[in-house]
Amino acid sequence: MPQLMHRGHFLGTKLRALRKRNGLTLEELSVRCIQRDTASAPSVSYLSMIESGKRMPSPALLGLLAAVFQRDPAWFLDESAEPEPAPAAGGTAGGVPRVPFEPAFLFSKSLLQAAIPELLAQTGTSGRQFAHLLIRSHQEMSRNDFPDLERAAESVGERRFPLGVEELMRLAKRHGLEIRWFDRKPVLARDRDREVRSMVRSFFEAPGVVYANRVLQSDPARLKFDLAAHIAHKVLHGGDGLKSPHATGGEMGGSPEGGSGAAGLEPQDVLHAWRDFECSFFAGALLAPRIPFRRFLARERYRVEAGAKLELTPAVVMRRMTKVSPYPYWHFFDAYPPGYLRAVYRGNGIPLPWGNLAQVSDPCPNWAVFRMIDGQHGESGSQISVLRDGEQSLLYCCHSVRVRDMAGNPHVLSVGVDLAPALDANGVDSAAIVGAILGECLHRRGEARIPREAAQALGALANVLNIAWIGDALSSPARIICPRSTRCPRPERCEDAPPSRAREIADVREEILGREP
Repeated sequence: MPQLMHRGHFLGTKLRALRKRNGLTLEELSVRCIQRDTASAPSVSYLSMIESGKRMPSPALLGLLAAVFQRDPAWFLDESAEPEPAPAAGGTAGGVPRVPFEPAFLFSKSLLQAAIPELLAQTGTSGRQFAHLLIRSHQEMSRNDFPDLERAAESVGERRFPLGVEELMRLAKRHGLEIRWFDRKPVLARDRDREVRSMVRSFFEAPGVVYANRVLQSDPARLKFDLAAHIAHKVLHGGDGLKSPHATGGEMGGSPEGGSGAAGLEPQDVLHAWRDFECSFFAGALLAPRIPFRRFLARERYRVEAGAKLELTPAVVMRRMTKVSPYPYWHFFDAYPPGYLRAVYRGNGIPLPWGNLAQVSDPCPNWAVFRMIDGQHGESGSQISVLRDGEQSLLYCCHSVRVRDMAGNPHVLSVGVDLAPALDANGVDSAAIVGAILGECLHRRGEARIPREAAQALGALANVLNIAWIGDALSSPARIICPRSTRCPRPERCEDAPPSRAREIADVREEILGREP
């Protein structure tokens, strides 16, 4: 018995380290066990006793825990007191290097204040767009963690989940909001160099009137989001009316008429952009409160399409997924044709695909978010990608969905995870896995079936992370992607990707130097 307890103590230490490394609470681990085997699943208190070495799991329970974490039961009993080392904390997996602000005198506050308006004017970036870029960077640096907004939303909604349209109507009335309906159809609007279908969904009129397009009555998912965002404005800002309308089509952050067209960055641009972000984040937290939504995702194995059961838009499901998951390394894109990135989140610092706010000239066509824009690759799909960024090779899996906004414009939503940190955390050599997949793709012109050993490792990881679409992606070829098509690492370059001038000059220089005696 003492020997058994001694082995039980080591088992508990390893189980606790493995659970924390995968970001699971005791309650969530218990739920994962229930999903696999209700009869053998342990309670939270019993799991706690196992981790503290006070209880030894039965063979059946040990097998269940091993299945959750895709381990051999013998691993828990090998009497190794030290679990496998976890990756260093605080690092940013796949992080992009920051701008070196040297020489320092060129990056003084006064010079930046003078240079930024010139930069915006030369690139055709509006003040509102630039403000959204600043907020995006703040969001990524803070790991999407805004506890004050979460608490405010949970206080209003009391963590009820899911909330229906009628419940949101009552919440709006409770906070002094009156809903007035109007009728408007989509119209063609000019957004810089293109025409888009644009439609006003709803807007806030101080101090407490929400004007909503009647077409929302037949679209409960969008209606719920708009109501939640207007409730947020009333709660957070007292309903002062300094908030952008909810409009479909046009530039990032609003309708074609929504942002200032002048060069430079006006205080009003920052105010509206920040408030739009606050209200959007609050709305997501109200509709999908952290703890119950995290449990829902665990039950559904993170399938985006499951949000339809709750009348939540795919965008809300994907955005909240990046926040509530115990796994921290997520990214999210919302792209309109031909490659406009309307929304981006890169919690793991994934290099940004080439698609900007006003035009697109050099997209890599193998990013899933761009491949699906033309509508020729199905309505949804999962893809494993090796991103070549300089000398770095990074491994990602994403799930993309082709949708239409309320005005009928097609766009693609894509959510994904960085696979390397999870592989390393679970004792798998991520560099070897990435190298094997990359080598196979290079051998087969940029896309190939995933090698068997790599597929087995990723299949096990899909079960550990409990993300179904990682497993789905294994049935399709992996692809090499790159930040820009003119940096294509494939043996044969992608179609419509002519070499850049810089590449040609570099080649000539190397030829000349190579001829020197």
